Amino acid sequence: MKSNNLKAWLYLLPAILFLGVFMVYPLIDVLIYSAEEGYNSASQTSCGIGLYNYSYVLHDPYFLQAIKNTFIIVIITVPISTGLALLISLGLNSIKKLKELFQTVFFLPYVTNTLAVGLVFMIMFKKTPYTDGLINLILAIFGRGPVDFIDGPYWAKMFVMCFYTVWVVLPFKILILTSALASVDEVYYKAAKIDGTPRLRIFTRITLPMISPMIFYLVITGFIGAFKAYSDEVAIFGTNLNAAGMNTIVGYVYDMLYGDSGGYPSYASAAALILFGIVFTITCINLLISRKQPV
Repeated sequence: MKSNNLKAWLYLLPAILFLGVFMVYPLIDVLIYSAEEGYNSASQTSCGIGLYNYSYVLHDPYFLQAIKNTFIIVIITVPISTGLALLISLGLNSIKKLKELFQTVFFLPYVTNTLAVGLVFMIMFKKTPYTDGLINLILAIFGRGPVDFIDGPYWAKMFVMCFYTVWVVLPFKILILTSALASVDEVYYKAAKIDGTPRLRIFTRITLPMISPMIFYLVITGFIGAFKAYSDEVAIFGTNLNAAGMNTIVGYVYDMLYGDSGGYPSYASAAALILFGIVFTITCINLLISRKQPV
């Protein structure tokens, strides 16, 4: 028995070392950095230990703006993208001819470079001295606009950001939900049709409960991914997100480390741990809700 236990630990040793070096140690290091007050990155010294870094970050207008932007992106994009993906997946699942072709078309944005898609969106929405952009040309047909979606009002920039985020994450969710729908046993549908069950009741009583684990998986991963958003904003609004008023929590952490206001690893560590706390709390809430739902 002891020999078997020893072998098991030896098999687990590479994974334990990997997790320890690349996950546990960095987390402890970030925790130490976040508690060091007046840390000087050049001399590697600090004035003491305390919670000043957290207080500074939580009172920093740029961080508060980043929290606001991040929460708006999360609250808007996760439900919309999941709902749209479900509707499109239901449509794809009902198609008999050219089903694979349509699935490929919907999945193409996922394999396209994020920055490339962001540049396309910027060109479509950006208003310049030479052109109002494709979207403004469409709005002009209906007697609206022009609106500067990239450098204009906050609501316009947030609209572009949410639209872009939904566009980027939609293909992956469609792929997962399409696979989940295909795995539902046809016996249930045949029995329901024999009983003359309406389509809506079939969806709510058979389809939705059967694919609910995948839906909750997409919701949880969607929340985590949206809270970690940064490259999407850079692709559309450039690297100076604070000036554009479109920074996120991850962007704030990066700026504190390497941006124009960089060189403050203690502030960056405090912001990173605050983000970790938010994501961890929301993930736990989602997991508790998913466990209470009947499958």
